[in-house]
Amino acid sequence: MKKVERINVMMRYINNRAHFTISEIMREFNISRSTAIRDIREIEAMGMPLVAEVGRDGGYFVMNNSVLPTVRFTDSEIKALFIAFMATRNLQLPYLKSRQSLAEKLLGLISEAQQEDLVLLNQILLFEGTNPNNPDLLDLSDLPHPMLEKLIESLIMDRYLWISVKEEKEIRSYSIYLLHLYREKSIWKVEAFDLKEEKRQIFPVDNLIGVEPYPVKKRTSRTNILEKLSMKDEAINLVLELGPQAIAQFKKYHPIKVSIAYTNPYQTTAVLKTFIDVNNTEELSEVTNWLLFLGGDIHVREMPEEILGCIQERLSLFCP
Repeated sequence: MKKVERINVMMRYINNRAHFTISEIMREFNISRSTAIRDIREIEAMGMPLVAEVGRDGGYFVMNNSVLPTVRFTDSEIKALFIAFMATRNLQLPYLKSRQSLAEKLLGLISEAQQEDLVLLNQILLFEGTNPNNPDLLDLSDLPHPMLEKLIESLIMDRYLWISVKEEKEIRSYSIYLLHLYREKSIWKVEAFDLKEEKRQIFPVDNLIGVEPYPVKKRTSRTNILEKLSMKDEAINLVLELGPQAIAQFKKYHPIKVSIAYTNPYQTTAVLKTFIDVNNTEELSEVTNWLLFLGGDIHVREMPEEILGCIQERLSLFCP
């Protein structure tokens, strides 16, 4: 544990106790007596009111009505926070209004010199979501679908949900167990286990019009859900070996259900294994586009003939 982290943890440890000794600090943080004394002196210098007691049973206690001192950020920590804010703008993230008020509060805590550094960084750094014509540090106005925050609040309380989904011209309701909430190609999606149909389902958050806790007391356990999903998982029919260029492309974009396993410690080669539903025209077209996006730095171990045919047909258009 680094010194700064140890000091912060030690401050919380001390503040939660009426009395402590040097020996207790040494055992709790696995440090020497001299280090424990230096850390305590540093904590006192930061403003925590400690009172020393002499004698065989002596030690330290925190003065009554004391609180932890004001949190202070280093220059690097401030830059890390605001660069993270800048990098995630225009991504339709939840709690955007709270992030804006948080940014304003943090700006109020730092010095003018630190604020000037952030203004300079804001002028220099451009990310994928940055609008170069209006790169305001606090321009966090790209609000997500209003159902996203409600969905998050609901799933934190209970992942068994009753959702209403707008599908073409009708509204359908589903009882689900939420597996993942993810963002793919600028669209938030719900990956869920349909409790009635007992199968995996994907729902765009933009199509949700209602989210409620699932009231049924007798529920299928998470363990049983995962067992049923594993039993229904299709056999792998696409196996690829990826070189460094293909891995770089994979990191830029890949379907949510696809992952790779690195085959050397330098992460320059990898194997991709997954199942492709060749009877699903939309999925077949998307996978064909994605495999072409990966480029030529791949070696095919196994591939359905339907995908191979689509790739050859697509290439023939450019290489007659």
